[in-house]
Amino acid sequence: MPGGLVALLDDVAVIAKATAASVDDITVAASRAGAKTAGVVIDDAAVTPSYVTGLSPARELPIIWNITKGSFKNKLLILLPGAILLSEFLPQAIIFFLMMGGLYLSYEGAEKVLEKLGGEKHGETLEDPIKDPVEFEKQRVAGAIRTDLILSAEIMAITLNEIDLDQWWTRALALALVAIIVTIAVYGTVALIVKLDDIGLHLAEKRSQFAQRFGRGLVAFVPKLLTALSFIGTIAMLWVGGGILVHGTHELGLHGLYDAAHGLEYAVTSTTGALGGVLGWATYAAASAVVALVVGAVIVFVLHKVFKMGHGPGEAEAH
Repeated sequence: MPGGLVALLDDVAVIAKATAASVDDITVAASRAGAKTAGVVIDDAAVTPSYVTGLSPARELPIIWNITKGSFKNKLLILLPGAILLSEFLPQAIIFFLMMGGLYLSYEGAEKVLEKLGGEKHGETLEDPIKDPVEFEKQRVAGAIRTDLILSAEIMAITLNEIDLDQWWTRALALALVAIIVTIAVYGTVALIVKLDDIGLHLAEKRSQFAQRFGRGLVAFVPKLLTALSFIGTIAMLWVGGGILVHGTHELGLHGLYDAAHGLEYAVTSTTGALGGVLGWATYAAASAVVALVVGAVIVFVLHKVFKMGHGPGEAEAH
């Protein structure tokens, strides 16, 4: 009996160690994949505040919570099972889903750049009168969740492509971990951003001179923050979308873009000394963004001028 008990405890210890190692692998894989999704996450955080613009401040947090719930459903109930089935039975198709996402990000980024440069805007605008606030809110939430589905699909595809875990359940846990962390980070940040002006107004009513100045400064800062987020989000979309296209074409046997981008990166890295690593990475990111801008501009022209299609899915409501 003692010998059997010792053997049992030893087996339990081995299982525990294996489980701990798996959890560690999952955490490492999730963090690595999460870093790769940064561009999409930034864009998600930049886009979402526009969905509560023009609505009652009392409805801002409930709207964001409704979008957050929709995002969790998108990632955990729709995309996660699909991603696991894809990785288990048709892993070679992942690169094509990535490429589709890269084309979408390139299109969205290029369209925003062209609109900023004076190009035609597509979809409804916030200047249109709101006749039914309740219906308008429902449409705004639905539009945000549709946009989230597209961006979340790209996040999950990038994650799935980055993780190197053999068992389907470890891949599922890594994907779920990234999905939960990204959703909380994005919509928690969005909730803070959209309430910053309310916080500023509250501080501006305090007796303290410092609190009043800080509150007024915060109110004045929020529009600049939203503008900066929009700019950063557009750059991030182009960088990530272009990077996916450069890497994807290389994986499919077309090496021109990949070799050119990495050739530029190597040239800068080898000639800029101590800053070579940072400047080389920035050069590759810039080259990827240029690729995305060119490809995206072509897609914009084809969709809007040739096929006369409107704005991208779910984004029309955000203008």
